Amino acid sequence: MRVLGIETSCDETGVALFDTERGLVADALYSQIAMHAAYGGVVPELASRDHTRRLLPLIQQVLDEAGLSRGELDAIAYTAGPGLVGALMVGAATAHGLARALGIPVLGVHHMEGHLLAPMLEEERPDFPFVALLVSGGHTQLVEVRGLGCYTLLGESVDDAAGEAFDKAAKMLGLDYPGGPLVARLAESGDATRFRFPRPMTDRPGLDFSFSGLKTHTLTAIRQLESSGALDDQARADVARAFEEAVADTLVIKCRRALDQTGLKRLVVAGGVSANVRLRERLEHECAKRDARAYYPRGRFCTDNGAMIAYVGAQRLLAGEHDEIGVMKAVPRWPMDTLQAPSSAPA
Repeated sequence: MRVLGIETSCDETGVALFDTERGLVADALYSQIAMHAAYGGVVPELASRDHTRRLLPLIQQVLDEAGLSRGELDAIAYTAGPGLVGALMVGAATAHGLARALGIPVLGVHHMEGHLLAPMLEEERPDFPFVALLVSGGHTQLVEVRGLGCYTLLGESVDDAAGEAFDKAAKMLGLDYPGGPLVARLAESGDATRFRFPRPMTDRPGLDFSFSGLKTHTLTAIRQLESSGALDDQARADVARAFEEAVADTLVIKCRRALDQTGLKRLVVAGGVSANVRLRERLEHECAKRDARAYYPRGRFCTDNGAMIAYVGAQRLLAGEHDEIGVMKAVPRWPMDTLQAPSSAPA
């Protein structure tokens, strides 16, 4: 089955073609980062308009790369949520329009399920069951995964997601948007011993996260440095290092607890923040101590992309799921623990 995947949940337009026999055949991505950077964050109306401009050319680019025509597609999958409703509607309308014209099935899939299963696109893919850490700009969650659609939420952020906290820390430090990679780059020259920031919610049992207090602590540290005239380039790097260390340690501690609680030996880490080098180093070390193993998607599939949507769509389409043609789904808020396993397992 050849499945075209469309991702338009936020500020990246992703398209990919997944073949259930050959694997990932082609993928393309257009990022809106440069456009939104001037505003310090994503502007929803601009995002929607840019998806409208970019989506059809990207679909054609992927088909050309795969050496296929539209008539050779077997199905279309698109991100139905969560995300910006206008952006989601662009992908949903395009997918349903093409599916109706081609007479093929179409399916709206969950954006975070895409991230969750993105490591399945790699040669060394995890077997079920596993613990997954989903860590991005909008979500920080720990999930026990027993199979496709068999998800148990173990813990999640009660306020800011880790990626959102990185972006806010970047603004405090005078860095551009998106802030996560820039904070990490600045932290490379920071002194890890100068400051120690709190590891929030690690002094109590449980697997939930909170990063708002860490954000406040970071702001207080910066203001104290400013008031004493000590906020130079090195101090900013030291604050960035302390912030990054605190986030990484917090995520690692919670992952360790999740592995111990479930007794599982496989950890999947996905979402934009999963590309953070310091976080990966800490997780690898922690897994090695437990005779466990961590799995990640390749770098370009850590952030939003069409490949993960095409893959998840293919698995659910194989199991017989599909939308009613013309009944588009665009769900800005969609808890992942409401997802269900398909009635029949994919072949």
